Amino acid sequence: MITYITQHTQLPKIAVQNTINLLNDACTVPFISRYRKEATGNLDEVQIGEIVKYKELFEALEKRKATILKALEEQEVLSSELKQKIETVKDLTTLEDLYLPYKKSRKTKAEKARQNGLEPLAKIIMAQNANDVESIAIKYVKGAINSVDDALEGARHIIAEWVNERTDIRNNIRYQLERFATISTKVVKTKSSDEAAQKFKDYFDWEENLSRIPSHRLLAILRAEKEGFIRVKIEIDDERALNKIESRIIKSNNDCAQQIEQAIKDAYKRLLLPSLSNEALQVAKEKADDAAISVFAKNLKQLLLGSPLGEKRVLAIDPGFRTGCKVVCLDAQGQLKYNETIYPHAPKNDSLGAMKKISSLADAYKIEAIAIGNGTASRETEALIRKIRFKNDIQVFVVSEAGASIYSASKIAREEFPNYDVTVRGAVSIGRRLQDPLAELVKIDAKSIGVGQYQHDVDQSKLQKALESVVENCVNAVGVNINTASKSLLSYVSGIGPKLAENILNYRSENGAFPSRNAIKKVPRLGDKAFEQAAAFLRIKDAENPLDDSAVHPESYGLVENMAKDLGKSVQDLIGNKELLQNINLKNYCTDSVGLPTLQDIVKELEKPGLDIREQAKVFTFNQNVKTINDLHEGQLLPGIVNNITNFGCFVDVGIKESGLIHVSNLSDGFVKDVNEHVHLHQQVIVKVLDVDIPRKRIQLKLHK
Repeated sequence: MITYITQHTQLPKIAVQNTINLLNDACTVPFISRYRKEATGNLDEVQIGEIVKYKELFEALEKRKATILKALEEQEVLSSELKQKIETVKDLTTLEDLYLPYKKSRKTKAEKARQNGLEPLAKIIMAQNANDVESIAIKYVKGAINSVDDALEGARHIIAEWVNERTDIRNNIRYQLERFATISTKVVKTKSSDEAAQKFKDYFDWEENLSRIPSHRLLAILRAEKEGFIRVKIEIDDERALNKIESRIIKSNNDCAQQIEQAIKDAYKRLLLPSLSNEALQVAKEKADDAAISVFAKNLKQLLLGSPLGEKRVLAIDPGFRTGCKVVCLDAQGQLKYNETIYPHAPKNDSLGAMKKISSLADAYKIEAIAIGNGTASRETEALIRKIRFKNDIQVFVVSEAGASIYSASKIAREEFPNYDVTVRGAVSIGRRLQDPLAELVKIDAKSIGVGQYQHDVDQSKLQKALESVVENCVNAVGVNINTASKSLLSYVSGIGPKLAENILNYRSENGAFPSRNAIKKVPRLGDKAFEQAAAFLRIKDAENPLDDSAVHPESYGLVENMAKDLGKSVQDLIGNKELLQNINLKNYCTDSVGLPTLQDIVKELEKPGLDIREQAKVFTFNQNVKTINDLHEGQLLPGIVNNITNFGCFVDVGIKESGLIHVSNLSDGFVKDVNEHVHLHQQVIVKVLDVDIPRKRIQLKLHK
């Protein structure tokens, strides 16, 4: 396993070995990357994630080997040579090729020919020594074989199967597919006029090299095929492929060679090309999936680590026209204090009454910020709010509603607000997203947040695993206040999980706030291992020990106390005192298990304990003269917010229903390798309008430097 992982990751052997030992000891990726740097050689969570990935791939390979070896033993065909080949194979494709001759269906043409006694004839032909094959084939005309042609056809079916099973031939065709295959599409004429087909119009007649097709395009083509609008074909140069096979097999120029040539064509057309072109498409799809999942994961990370406003009192509005705007007031901890519906827009148009109501609620609940959902009637509601003259300075934010409706109808929302309907829950979610995006977004299935591309077309289990890993890493990077966190947030803390999160909430409701990290050990079923993994990621505000509100692990408290004692100070004196901390000679505190990486992390944390790694939320205002796509024109400069990132560019919200696209070629004057190097999710940008296609509702933008 260690050799397999190091070959794929190029990471040091000792680091891989130690990481595997920690993983086997039920340690989590966030814990290992943060608190076991000496053991791993300072690997980060991405590198440790790669070790986890290849560990799982190796284990899957070994499991498949065991299944195949057992099957071959039961068939009594497992020679010592075959066993050694299987045991030393390093990838699933080669393993399945080795197993291919032994997993025949009883219904193949070749098997039927064998049952009719034609295998000896096939062997004679393959030996390529006979000049008059027909005279030999006459001997096999018996039973179900009625003619020489039947006999020769059956022998060719057996030869075709042998050709299909040759690993060298399969690998040669794989190589040609990998290097030279084209993917082409043709529209299904009966479906070409369907309205749903129009979004795939670009792919009604398309051809491209399979190895060069971008992830998003391949996924779009495969979706169009799945929905029945186009047919997809994978092709290579058949003549070249056949010549390559023939040169490996045909060594004569007689009757046998002619029969073998026919068998090769049959094997290629009926067995090799359909199977291996599907395999090549599947490999390309897996690569496209990985690329799309990587984009999704990057976007999700940026979204989760979005700027929080913090513990401020918020009035949140879920805007609407006919059904009105749902208004909620939240305290600094996100608890619902009041809710009401106002009707400032058509058809009721009670803007004056709505403004008075908002103003009085802002006074009554000492509101510090207003959050407006960015869906229907968002711009109109924002304009209304900005007309109100509040007594205090109140910041106004437009907040993404992506996934809020999913949350409002979820089991989590029902448990939180059993006595309120979905509209109230949705408005609460909008307000809480402003206070702390991470704490609120973890309650929603990440796939519903709507960042990335073609998330429903990629491998769902791979996507789920990748996104859960992102959420886990983000939650632990920020840290969690155990006395205010929801069950959803706590369940992502290293070592906790849903069941322990529930136990923590039950203990908290029965016994009140946790006074210290040590008190966490009193939670039922939270043992020493869970405490080791979780404690440093859980924060206790206003604890007696100031380290309980920091990322310093309890196992290192003694070290910090020694540092303070050696300086003749208290631990409290060290907190935030950069001058004092710089006087510490860290080498004096190195031990066999604690080295400089951990000590440097401790000092950095002591300088700013519990510091939120996220930026503070900033107010943003769209161009008030732009309300619809009809207000846009070429050359216009507009403020906008990046609301999605893909491999081909990013989408920007300029304050109207339709988001505009900054194509990768318009992000920079130079070559753009990675979109994320130029923009990040929710970044406030200035864009230039390049083109407006009103019928297709498409907007082309350029990033304005």
